[in-house]
Amino acid sequence: MKNFLLKLSLIVVLLLSIRTVSANVSLVVLGDSLSAGYGLSSEQTWVAELDNRWQKTHPNFNIINASISGETTTGGLRRLEGILQRHQPDALFIELGGNDGLRGFNLNTVRSNLKQIIDKARAENVEVALSQVMVPPNYGQRFAQQFTDLYKEVAEQEDVRLIPFFMEPLIEESSDYVQDDGIHPTAEAQPKIADFLEPYLLDLMQKAK
Repeated sequence: MKNFLLKLSLIVVLLLSIRTVSANVSLVVLGDSLSAGYGLSSEQTWVAELDNRWQKTHPNFNIINASISGETTTGGLRRLEGILQRHQPDALFIELGGNDGLRGFNLNTVRSNLKQIIDKARAENVEVALSQVMVPPNYGQRFAQQFTDLYKEVAEQEDVRLIPFFMEPLIEESSDYVQDDGIHPTAEAQPKIADFLEPYLLDLMQKAK
């Protein structure tokens, strides 16, 4: 009887531990300075803000910020394999392309890079969401529209969720949310970005569970 109870206890403990491990869901944010927090500390970024919230509301959700200021889609693609191996995420949020657009990179290259990032992540059974990215209209209306449309095309062709560009409502709401360079969000904008992205990323995390 004692042996039976001991074995039963061990089985229960094992099942609980397996359940706990399987319940943990991790998200990697693969972005540029908009997510890395240009001019801010890492604790001030929208990623850190959302991670702090989820520690209270969704303690089994974990966010890894793999964003680098100045990153391009080419750089993100180059780093992706190492990121996937190191963190083994369940979900990936891609926020890349702004620097490609600002530097006038070939749109076909941007398109190809984004598709390869998505395909490589999916090959590892990672749920993917793509952020819409826009360039300022002073780069020319035609180029700006082509750049915007590129993301819609990639999302449709790859069948991934396209999340609206989180900077657009901030710029429309107040100039206080944008740094003097007219591109990067301020510290005050970070909670707003977290508010905007949270429902989309929660949906992504639920799919990745």
